[in-house]
Amino acid sequence: MSKKTETAIFAGGCFWCMVKPFDQMPGIESVVSGYTGGHVANPTYEEVCSGKTGHTEAVKITFDPEIISYQQLVDIYWRQTDPTDAMGQFQDRGDSYRPIIFVNSPEQRKIAEASKKTLEDSGKFDDPIVTKIEAAKPFYPAEDYHQDFYKKNPLRAEMEEMGGREQFKQAIWENK
Repeated sequence: MSKKTETAIFAGGCFWCMVKPFDQMPGIESVVSGYTGGHVANPTYEEVCSGKTGHTEAVKITFDPEIISYQQLVDIYWRQTDPTDAMGQFQDRGDSYRPIIFVNSPEQRKIAEASKKTLEDSGKFDDPIVTKIEAAKPFYPAEDYHQDFYKKNPLRAEMEEMGGREQFKQAIWENK
C-alpha cells in the first residue's frame, strides 16, 4: 500500500529561511529550495537574482496529508513572512523574494484564500495583506548548495534569520 503525498509551494523571501520551519514537522517528506513563477526554464541562481527571469525563490514541500494538513502548512507559512511586504522579505529585497502561495488545486486555493481572509480580519497587521495566491507554475530545484542550507551552514542560516525575520516573528506572533 503506497502512502499518498501532496505538495505545497510557498515563496516567502530567502528560501534558506523557509526550509527549517517546515522540515522539522511530522509528516513532511521533503522540502526542496527552488525557483518558480517565472518564464525561463531551468534558471540558475544568478539568472533569478538578475531579476530577468520572473522567478521567485520558493520551497516545494512534499507532505503526508494524513499527518499534517495543508491548512497547517499555510498557518506555518504565515508565521514565517511579513504578508504586508509585496516586494521582498526583511533584508531580502526585490522581485525574487516576493511572498506568494502557489496553489496546486482548487482545494488548496480555497484553504489559502480563507486563511488570508482570516489573517486580514484578525487586526494583527496595520497594513493590508499583500501576499498573492497564484496557480502553481513549474518548479525548478535550486543548486545543491542551496538545499538543506540550515543544516550545512547553521551559522550563516542563523545570521539570515536574524536579518529582521526573527525579530518580526517575535513581535507579531509571540508578543500579541
